[in-house]
Amino acid sequence: MVNELSSADQPPAGDLATTGPAPGVAPGRPPRVLAVANQKGGVGKTTTAINLGTALAAIGEQVLIIDLDPQGNASTGLGIDRRSRRYSTYDILIGEAGLRDAVVETAVPRLRLVPSTMDLSGLELEIGQARDRAFRLRNALAPLNTPAPQAVSFSYVLVDCPPSLNLLTVNAMAAAHAILVPLQCEFFALEGLSQLLKTVDQVREQLNPGLTIHGIVLTMYDARNNLSGQVVADVREFMGSKVYDTIIPRNVRVSEAPSYGKPVLVYDLKCSGSEAYLRLAAEIIQREQELCAG
Repeated sequence: MVNELSSADQPPAGDLATTGPAPGVAPGRPPRVLAVANQKGGVGKTTTAINLGTALAAIGEQVLIIDLDPQGNASTGLGIDRRSRRYSTYDILIGEAGLRDAVVETAVPRLRLVPSTMDLSGLELEIGQARDRAFRLRNALAPLNTPAPQAVSFSYVLVDCPPSLNLLTVNAMAAAHAILVPLQCEFFALEGLSQLLKTVDQVREQLNPGLTIHGIVLTMYDARNNLSGQVVADVREFMGSKVYDTIIPRNVRVSEAPSYGKPVLVYDLKCSGSEAYLRLAAEIIQREQELCAG
């Protein structure tokens, strides 16, 4: 997909208790945009976007999740009924609605969502020849960089990408400050990671020079499985400090929660999956503070 972008494609000018604020983004600063991406399906992208967003909100951040997957699992997983999705990411990317018009409240305090619909699956056919096709999401996010009266100032925007390296994922990477990569603890994990890293390099060269890998989060870890331990060791050897210390365990409560339209932190705050996502949120904020200090 990235190779199809010509050199002319350049950015246009243009009820959880709060444990106390632990801001990773200083008040008044533009939000940090993190794309949750991996071209492999079933690695925990949507689960991570929903539960990381909930965990960040639980510790005091104002969070916006953008559902960029036509399947709309992030929207469903946060209990947003399809009939109540007046505007969606599709409407935003084709220019028929502004981003703030599409933001909906969720049951989680400080967590909001821009929902998706199946219309998004035809977006590439509609805008594939447009000069700004790779920057539609970046342009849509621009108003969040300027404080607006009576509007929420988000500290984090999490973009839930589809399980492919298509124009939607390229839009997310072109708009993001960094990529957060969920990686399942399975045999082919590193093979898929190599392909994703090549795409990130291409996007950095052609569309978004500031794009970085924020971190890799290992998901669906099974301590009873020797292979899971070997994958963890291999990924840490390959990617070093880019791998978060937090590992998300395979946990039945994490799997059950979306069927109730709830993040696992709302469904069962005390389960091992919830505790892991809270640790991941704290780790991400710590990395953000180190980046700001540097």
